[in-house]
Amino acid sequence: MATKVKLRQKEISGNRQSLYLDFYPPIPHLETGAPTRREFLGLYVYEKAKTAIDKQHNKETLQIAEQIRQKRENHINKPEVYTGYEREQLKIKEQGEQNFVEYFKALTDKRKASNHDNWVSAYNYLVAFTNGNLKFADLTEKFCNEFKEYLLTTQSNKSSKVTLSQNSAVSYFNKLKAALKQAYKDGYLQTDLNAKVETIKHAETQRNFLTIEELNSLVRTDCHNPLMKRAALFSALTGLRFSDIQKLVWAELEYIEGNGYFIQFKQQKTKGVEMMPISEQAYSLLGERKEPAAKVFEGLEYSAYQNKHLFQWIGAAGITKDITFHCFRHTYATLQLSAGTDIYTVSKMLGHRELKTTQIYAKIVDKTKRDAATKIKLDM
Repeated sequence: MATKVKLRQKEISGNRQSLYLDFYPPIPHLETGAPTRREFLGLYVYEKAKTAIDKQHNKETLQIAEQIRQKRENHINKPEVYTGYEREQLKIKEQGEQNFVEYFKALTDKRKASNHDNWVSAYNYLVAFTNGNLKFADLTEKFCNEFKEYLLTTQSNKSSKVTLSQNSAVSYFNKLKAALKQAYKDGYLQTDLNAKVETIKHAETQRNFLTIEELNSLVRTDCHNPLMKRAALFSALTGLRFSDIQKLVWAELEYIEGNGYFIQFKQQKTKGVEMMPISEQAYSLLGERKEPAAKVFEGLEYSAYQNKHLFQWIGAAGITKDITFHCFRHTYATLQLSAGTDIYTVSKMLGHRELKTTQIYAKIVDKTKRDAATKIKLDM
């Protein structure tokens, strides 16, 4: 007699119905071997789904449950493959009971050399939201959206009651999505949950930059830290980040007859290998050439104390804008576009992976032109 398998629901807390399979006649329990008519799937639907998210959750969960039911019925009635199916289902069930937060922590620990601090911060927020306990079986699209909302509304500093910035929330939520993607690859998730969950959109940030007049004013102004001054002006002439300037060694600089000076290096942030031409003026800021392994800007440090010299130098030049070291990279991009360099070339020079990242600077240039157009007014 063939075994019939029905998909049924049992009421549980939180206005939910737990999904289970009903077998007739009974089958041996996967773990105990005793006859049983029930197998709970670790899936649930909402009894009274009101929101679009809840309704979509119900639809997709029922589809998954029905696929399991059909597969279970087929395997039960084919003894030659039944044992293998039992092992598969038991493995899935065991994985579903494991702690996703601990899995996330393991992924964080693997990223010691790449974006580690952001992963640690994302992990801390995940712990705070889940109290450190979240089964893989409880990972749903609804949970992900609730965690997204938590990041967008939670306070980053309880004492000052400052809400976490949107771009920080973007970064931390993307770490969750990366973990979901890896968990699907590793077989802990039966569906690609990452693909279903929308990321948080980046907020456009204010990117301050210097005009060519302000930059020349800085050239003429002394700085208490000459090394910082040279590095900042080098950034304005090349677009390099502080991290790439700090680790630059002489072996990465070469001169090619007829083509000038080049830097060949791996970007600290993107890990992309770049061959970037630089001007003779930029090269003149580097000083006397040393051993190939020696750092070009030996002793350059990023600290509150060193930043004080940077801010004092900017103030002494009569510049009142809020300028950080990274603004010199913004300055390079903005001045290049203003001078007519095409956006694709600027994007390549900055080492951007996507052109849309560079387009932010194009918007700045357009706004600058609009502001300039309104400065000449006639008494009409």
